[in-house]
Amino acid sequence: MASLPPCSVSKDSFLLSSKSFMIPPRTSTRTTGIYGSPLKFEKIEDTRLRFLGSVKTNPALRLEASRETLTSTQEVPIHKMESVEENDGRPDLFSDIKHRFLSFKRSKYLEKSDHFQKLAKGQAPKFMVIACADSRVCPSSILGFEPGEAFMVRNVANLVPPLENGPSETNAALEFAVNSLKVENLFVIGHSCCGGIRALMSMQDEVDSGSFIRNWVVIGKHARSSTQAAAANLSFEQQCRHCEKESVNHSLVNLLTYPWIEERARQGLLSIHGGYYDFVNCTFEKWTLDYKGSNVENGKYAIKDRAFWS
Repeated sequence: MASLPPCSVSKDSFLLSSKSFMIPPRTSTRTTGIYGSPLKFEKIEDTRLRFLGSVKTNPALRLEASRETLTSTQEVPIHKMESVEENDGRPDLFSDIKHRFLSFKRSKYLEKSDHFQKLAKGQAPKFMVIACADSRVCPSSILGFEPGEAFMVRNVANLVPPLENGPSETNAALEFAVNSLKVENLFVIGHSCCGGIRALMSMQDEVDSGSFIRNWVVIGKHARSSTQAAAANLSFEQQCRHCEKESVNHSLVNLLTYPWIEERARQGLLSIHGGYYDFVNCTFEKWTLDYKGSNVENGKYAIKDRAFWS
């Protein structure tokens, strides 16, 4: 699993220029010259309050005031960001993100404004996707999910813990998606070269349980055991690849440990699918859990409707 380099933030980049932001005390009663005329701050405060009252009762003034406020608040951060880039000599990563956002707004948001207005009122996705947190396997990019189409949660190794493991962000998302959004499809997606699965396959029983990674990937211990039994004669890399798919199937079975998922699957209201993205060769495998042929108690599963996209 990749590690992030240490980062540092320059204190100077957050300091505001005292020349640009001179805010006099509002409660002061000293005399000050404004364009040559001596006025007390008490009078200024009284004038300011009367002006604010006019703004509240005059929609035109209120609109103009909001525009001026928006302009003034936008100019300062942009200026500061440019200053940071000039002083440090480092690329401004958010500049690229800004252009991507503006491109999204022009090419998608504004062109499909009716669709996004509907999303503002609520969501009704058909899919709940459980995918890996790996930066190389974004489901929206790979499978083209548009906003509003898939409720999504991503974690290390795209694992689904069984009910007995207790609360987690993954089953919290599942509860909301199934019980509130009434999604019709649960889709667990694995991928090639998964660091989480590699950590699972490399794990020793005596490893310090204080590791967050170890305590999470151990959810896939049954997939690891079945991989070691079925692929003992294969290389470690091949075993990892086998486990990447096997862990998806065990997560599909784990989904059935939740009564509200099992009930809807039994009634035919919810389908449970697995997927595997090979980003080395850019291929995708998809299959569906056969509910009637699977058994939660002994961990056995049956699959159907397998498809291979290349």
